[in-house]
Amino acid sequence: MSITFAGVLADRSAWQLENCSIAMAMDVIGTRSSMLILREALCGTVRFDDFARRTRTSEAIVAARLKQLTEIGLFVKQPYQEPGKRTRDEYLLTEMGKDLLPAVFALMQWGNKHLQAEEGGPLRLVERSTGEPVTIGPRTESGRSLDPDDLAIVANGDWVDSPSS
Repeated sequence: MSITFAGVLADRSAWQLENCSIAMAMDVIGTRSSMLILREALCGTVRFDDFARRTRTSEAIVAARLKQLTEIGLFVKQPYQEPGKRTRDEYLLTEMGKDLLPAVFALMQWGNKHLQAEEGGPLRLVERSTGEPVTIGPRTESGRSLDPDDLAIVANGDWVDSPSS
């Protein structure tokens, strides 16, 4: 089982990937605390204290990660004020942040399958209206499920003519 490289990328020894999207994404969200904050945000958490409590992460780390994730564009801050208290910020996912849903839940799905007991982990993702389990995996834009053997990586943009740039 493997994904193939096609076209100008077929000879992997002839090119280097200088701007790898996976490496760039890991630079942005590659910490445990960032992933747990994203998990919580996708489940509706918006307030700092709730992020710290639900991720069981120190307030200093949560503050640093929320600042970083906001600067990157995954969150926007929105002020709120409870009666008699100071104004604070809620952290709302942007479209960029919401687009991480498949990555976050693919990790949960993988963990349930490979790191938990036979019955899976403590949580599973289902369709709200039917209760049918949801699986994350490779699909075509039309929705057809694929196996890794069905996949190929091809050059995009400037890489079509120049894979070594």
